Amino acid sequence: MKDLILSHLNQAEELEKLYRKNKSEFKKTFLDIYPSIQNQSPISEFWKARLQTPSDSIQWGEKSDWTFLIVVSLLAGLYAKLPAIFPIQEDFFYPKNLGLMVFPFVSAYFAWKNKLSQKSTIILTLSFLASLLYINLLPDNESSDTLVLACIHLPILLWGLLGYSFGGENWKSSESRLGFLRFNGDAIIMGGILVLSGGILSAITIGLFSLIGLRIEEFYMEYIAVFGLASIPLIATHLTQTNPQLVNKVPPIIARIFSPLVLVMLLVYLGAIVYAGKDPYNDREFLLLFNLLLIGVMALIFFSIAENSQGKNQASQNWLLLLLALATLLVNAVALSAIIFRINEWGFTPNRTAILGINILMMVHLIWVGKDLLLTVRSKKSIDQVGQTISNFLPAYLVWASTVIFLFPVLFGFV
Repeated sequence: MKDLILSHLNQAEELEKLYRKNKSEFKKTFLDIYPSIQNQSPISEFWKARLQTPSDSIQWGEKSDWTFLIVVSLLAGLYAKLPAIFPIQEDFFYPKNLGLMVFPFVSAYFAWKNKLSQKSTIILTLSFLASLLYINLLPDNESSDTLVLACIHLPILLWGLLGYSFGGENWKSSESRLGFLRFNGDAIIMGGILVLSGGILSAITIGLFSLIGLRIEEFYMEYIAVFGLASIPLIATHLTQTNPQLVNKVPPIIARIFSPLVLVMLLVYLGAIVYAGKDPYNDREFLLLFNLLLIGVMALIFFSIAENSQGKNQASQNWLLLLLALATLLVNAVALSAIIFRINEWGFTPNRTAILGINILMMVHLIWVGKDLLLTVRSKKSIDQVGQTISNFLPAYLVWASTVIFLFPVLFGFV
């Protein structure tokens, strides 16, 4: 973003396009470089005033934006209703297609807003179509571990394709990937608000109709609620992009509040495991929950660093993140040793191999991030550089997800 702003410094129309593409990233980058460009162009003074003047009004976007949102939301809702239209088994359709009900449609929004090139649009479209065809052509075997693993890992791959559409032509840059992580936090918060509001509206609507003797629960949930839920990711995305000021202050607050609480919980939990005599080496369900805990804590660390990279280095917060990373590394070491023990005792299975791979990736990533955080608290690196470390490793997770999705069913004979 920095290079793009500098190269178009005297081109007002191009600067406006960059701003509309990613308002939050543009604002941060422009204000960071303003001291070095304030005397180079009169346009820079205008943009400084524009970006630093708080806006109290909500920006709803253009009419064309909402036309696009309505059309794509209807398509997403129709996709979710396919089992009701065609003779498709719901038990297999929804686990396979849950991610496909969200990510392709949100990706279409970013592809449209970012005006992706024809080549990029074709790549994106073919990738989603290939994923759709592949996952739905896998044998419908309820006892197939590779099918379950493919369904679990497919949303990760689709999430990566969403990041590609979000970043546009700059999808390889660390700034774009960190902006994508921040967008995820903002969209989740906005989506949660919309779900809560929709739930209240639904309860009131159903209650009012029941007072006059009309039972509309089944009709409402089958037709209205489905399309409403399908539209929430798109509306949340649009609102966060047109009004970054609405929720972009919330994720840093959440990270600041919950990071120390999670650290304390993690340390107490590790002690409680020893006290309770729980054994992740022989208890399969406990090992699975242990890994879910690990993934959740790692996500908190990464989102916290992504949010902190927007501001100045804060020593206390950096120390906290370092301690949390070290505690998570300990949890990861226990989980990794447990899965290696299970493989050594009972051999490789699709589930054990998948968990082994993701644990190794998280271990490497945590060591890398922890090393950078240590340098940060010693003032030898900035928190921005730690954010780059996180973003540079993200493709490794997508490669592993693709391996589980496309190779595991073949390698393990679709069992």
